[in-house]
Amino acid sequence: MGTPAPDPAVIGRLLPRPRGGGWLAPVHDLVIRGGHVVDGSGGPGRPADVAVDGERIVAVGRIDGRARREIDAGGLVVTPGFVDIHTHYDGQATWDPEVSPSSWHGVTTVVMGNCGVGFAPAHPDRHDWLIQLMEGVEDIPGTALAEGITWNWETFPEYLDELDRLPRVLDVSALVPHGAVRAYVMGERGGANAEATPDEIAAMAAVVAEAMAAGAVGFSTTRTIIHRARDGELAAGTTASPDELIGIGRSLAGGGSRPAGLFELTSDMVDAEAELAWMTEVSRETGCRITFAIGQDHMRPDHWRTVLDLTRRANAAGAHVVPQAGGRSTSVLLGLEASAHPFMLHAAYGPLADLPLRERVARLRRPEVRAAILGETLDDAGAAAFIADAWGHTFPLGDPPDYEPPPDRSVAALAAQQGRPPAEVAYDLMLERDGRALLYMPLGGYADGDFRALAELLGQPDVVVGLGDGGAHCGLLCDASMPTYMLSHWARDRTRGERLPLELAVDLQTRRTATLCGFGDRGLVAPGYLADLNVIDADRVASDAPEMVYDLPAGGRRLIQRARGYVATIKRGVVVRDHDDATGERPGRLVRGAQRRPPT
Repeated sequence: MGTPAPDPAVIGRLLPRPRGGGWLAPVHDLVIRGGHVVDGSGGPGRPADVAVDGERIVAVGRIDGRARREIDAGGLVVTPGFVDIHTHYDGQATWDPEVSPSSWHGVTTVVMGNCGVGFAPAHPDRHDWLIQLMEGVEDIPGTALAEGITWNWETFPEYLDELDRLPRVLDVSALVPHGAVRAYVMGERGGANAEATPDEIAAMAAVVAEAMAAGAVGFSTTRTIIHRARDGELAAGTTASPDELIGIGRSLAGGGSRPAGLFELTSDMVDAEAELAWMTEVSRETGCRITFAIGQDHMRPDHWRTVLDLTRRANAAGAHVVPQAGGRSTSVLLGLEASAHPFMLHAAYGPLADLPLRERVARLRRPEVRAAILGETLDDAGAAAFIADAWGHTFPLGDPPDYEPPPDRSVAALAAQQGRPPAEVAYDLMLERDGRALLYMPLGGYADGDFRALAELLGQPDVVVGLGDGGAHCGLLCDASMPTYMLSHWARDRTRGERLPLELAVDLQTRRTATLCGFGDRGLVAPGYLADLNVIDADRVASDAPEMVYDLPAGGRRLIQRARGYVATIKRGVVVRDHDDATGERPGRLVRGAQRRPPT
């Protein structure tokens, strides 16, 4: 009797025996055996082995061949590495090979340069201005940026070359930020949001075209009044005319073998029809993909439905516009180590503000200090009214953290239950965990007191997950843990509404995000794709409570969240994290522009 026919899933990698007929299974570099593969396509998961040679997946199915290294994935889930499309590691990526905390959460590719802020192109006399723009918009300590950034570049191609020099645990890619381009071309007028002339628009378009040719993924801008530089001014580009956006957007058109780029923006969508009109024109003319932030506005809780409907009309008219939703509410974390807390404007707190945390907590526990702060009325009537109104949607975050708390867990509700003023309750909550406890304040996506609107958004077939802001908002949040939250809360733990299928939670941040960015070589567990993989204990995967650390250059602070349950994270076939610990391997690279899909 002859040798049995090989499994079709691996036939392409079997080698005929040189003598005697039959088949000889190859020796693979890595085989992940016996896992439940959730491949990123959105289709049902299935039991399968995964074989890797070099940096590519070569087979998915039953793998009979030997391997130089094997991972026993019995009882575990195997997914693609996560592609995080909304980060702000523009400075950190030049000095931090770990690109943390994103790399701790199964992320194997990040896109930087979002929201129109970044550090290239940069005239030498604009360095400080670019730092204060990033510091204001993204709450990254300016002292850390000033000490950590080398400024070994001026143009965007030179910035990409600098990124290319540092080995990392994951791949990085970059958008060209509108604010930096405006300042580079228009000088102080650009930073002050002066209207660009036709010649200036043409010059900015040329800068972006040069960056695209060098490997930029696309271009980004901001259209929200929330984004302000440290000097209080609107972020450069916020009020740019449609003519300017369309003119620059033409630089994203493909050329030769290069496909069109990505156009990313954040907008208040005050006039959603007008915003979608210029997006449609840019996308239809150039073929570029456009993505923008979408979520539930507490002042207009159903407006997201209108925006989604307008997006679909634009796409029906030939555009390619993709809404980008977060995996949890738009929020801030308040605490004594954070950038904000409810008592920071009180005169009686002022003398304590700069004390070390331990000493500050000791003082705050003194009855006379407590009485002075709680007995004070803010001079700023607006701030006082905001804080008083906020108690109903401010919650103790807790440990483990709860990002979907019920209304009866709000500070106002706890105060009513205890018969105390809300300010007293908040004061005492912040002193828990030796002053490291955090309060959670949802600012968007929580108008219903739960995630029902967000759940509906995440269930849409034309939405991707983003808005994690890795590297940014260092004193206010840590949403870089979003990939882990998608697996733990949405696919497993949620009790206040329907959960998402694990396959959808994975698809939203792998194939969909990779496709949006033009990264055709990743986001799927399939032969020919990059061996960017996670092996996950789905019963155990979780994020720890956020904690403040002081590990940025110049002792800069940032909120981080550590992850649990990642048995292995593999980048380009190399294990970079083993049971939640770094291995020291750094196979990550700079991704220059779109990447071809493997041949089928």
